[in-house]
Amino acid sequence: MNLANLTHLHLLLNHFPTVGFLIGLGLFLAAIVGKSENLKRASLVVFFLIALLAIPTYLSGKAAQQAITGRPDVSDALIETHQDSALLALVFMELTGFVAWLGLWQFRRISRPARWNLTAVFLLSIITFGLMARTAIMGGEIRHPEIRTEGTVGSDTEWLKSASIATFVNTTAWAWPANETLHFIGLSLVLGVVLVVNLRILGVMKNVSFAALHRLLPWGILGFGVNLITGILFFITIPEQYTQNVALHWKVVLMLIAAANVLYFTLFEEAWALGPGDDAPPTAKVIAASTIFLWIGVIYFGRMMPFIGGSF
Repeated sequence: MNLANLTHLHLLLNHFPTVGFLIGLGLFLAAIVGKSENLKRASLVVFFLIALLAIPTYLSGKAAQQAITGRPDVSDALIETHQDSALLALVFMELTGFVAWLGLWQFRRISRPARWNLTAVFLLSIITFGLMARTAIMGGEIRHPEIRTEGTVGSDTEWLKSASIATFVNTTAWAWPANETLHFIGLSLVLGVVLVVNLRILGVMKNVSFAALHRLLPWGILGFGVNLITGILFFITIPEQYTQNVALHWKVVLMLIAAANVLYFTLFEEAWALGPGDDAPPTAKVIAASTIFLWIGVIYFGRMMPFIGGSF
């Protein structure tokens, strides 16, 4: 996919995180006021899905930056500020998505999320929405100087800077190897949990109930988080190696679908009802097999980036 297509993709996606988080926040507040457990669960699902969607939104934003940097009618300093603001918003959005999923996991195990979880989701969602709205406004100001507000030009206003992160990783001898090590540890956590949980659905270890394995899911999500953090660090450090890499595009698509699959094992009764010796229904087996296939695809395209996409 070339820069023009990626830029169009960014323009298509960049409204979803802000609007989606606003919808999730509205549902969450309505659930608290109305004391509706169903609305609470729905709002947590929205937060989790929007957190996933924010990943390609951020990645495609770097391509959009490359496409317009250097144009006489565009402020390069404002582009950098927008990117730094987007990175900070992404950090809080992924944290909100993780805590929201943890609430869904608690819904399944103990029928309700802990009070601390709901408080954390509320505070993080307020902060995240503010950061996303600010980032969206900055994005509009890049090509529309007539709406530009005082103090937005220049990257000195941002305390989390992509350029500083890239410089640190590129100039520190141990940073890249440490990042790779953590990336493989995260992948091992994800794949280990994926195999154990989904092989049980497919009929392996039938003497173990799904509820016993359900407690492993947070470790898988933790591994996904480690992979996401380290992957973003790789991307920030040398974005030109990744932006137009078709292998990375496929990896991200498969990863997002695979990550969304965790909602099936968190929300639906089919898997949860499996006791020792029970055989899973066909739908659960199809989803389990597809989840394993998706993660194998993620690993494959990750390893093939130098060969298919020409990176490094």
